[in-house]
Amino acid sequence: MIFKILSFAAISLCITLVIAVGLILSQRPGPLKPVEGGLKFDQTLATDRVAPAAQEAVKMRDGFDLHVRRYDADQPDAPLLVLVHGSGWHGLQFDSLARQLSAQADVLVPDLRGHGAKPGRRGDVDYIGQFEDDLADLITAERKAGQKVILGGHSSGGGLVVRFAGGAHGALLDGAVLLAPFLKHNAPTTRPNSGGWAEPLLRRIIGLSMLNTFGITALNHLTIIQFHMPAAVLNGPLGDTATTAYSYRLNTSFAPRGDYLKDAAALPPFLLITGSADEAFFADQYEPTLAGATQKGRYEIVPDLGHLDIVDAPQTAKAIKEFLNDI
Repeated sequence: MIFKILSFAAISLCITLVIAVGLILSQRPGPLKPVEGGLKFDQTLATDRVAPAAQEAVKMRDGFDLHVRRYDADQPDAPLLVLVHGSGWHGLQFDSLARQLSAQADVLVPDLRGHGAKPGRRGDVDYIGQFEDDLADLITAERKAGQKVILGGHSSGGGLVVRFAGGAHGALLDGAVLLAPFLKHNAPTTRPNSGGWAEPLLRRIIGLSMLNTFGITALNHLTIIQFHMPAAVLNGPLGDTATTAYSYRLNTSFAPRGDYLKDAAALPPFLLITGSADEAFFADQYEPTLAGATQKGRYEIVPDLGHLDIVDAPQTAKAIKEFLNDI
């Protein structure tokens, strides 16, 4: 009887694995078709900016050089603010905002592993959760004795902040700033395919998720999502710094876990800012979605602003400065 049960279990496992591999092999990344709408990079590509801050390398636990821009405050008792960029781009998106906030905080802006001008392996990391370890290493290396730590992020970067709070290193945080954060593909806040920005390879995602359920991670390097990066970006002077596709393990590392509300419940006091015209997310759904998990949030919706423009909006800098004062 036991032999029959074990045989049945083995057969069921084999069938599941065959289905998973079949799903993975049935879909491959390829050229993307043009989409209506999408994210507007006009402000991001503005040419009337001052020269960006220089980058320096901070060594991670595995020896990887994480490239970081530093904006030090004049105040000796200023908190440490680490800002995490969104999907496909890099820390340069925060240059203007970081300059403004450096009056009240020591600001660090990393290019996450897999991104920017020196990505390591573009669009990939070594294992699920490596972003959290990298951010913990950065905070530990740069935090002054007794200094409070605020972790902020935009879009997927905001989702990573939520993930970090709910993970092994969450106790490092004293506050969080979420700019139009990605919570989960099926969260009430998320428009279909993030408003046309993302092109997920769903069969691959399902197949790889099945394999990971059984602890099989050998195929986690495979691409499972592509981004509709505008031609104006790819053909411009920063085109070679864009990241247009992610592996399974990087994409998983960049978002809250499956129970995203559990991660959100672990957030320290936080400020959430979004624009009413956000192309990727429903601005009015953040507070009702998160309020049941945590009462530590302060929510602001800026009229008429889109997903990318919220970063450089004067209302955003003002709200974050007030939040930093309270921290």
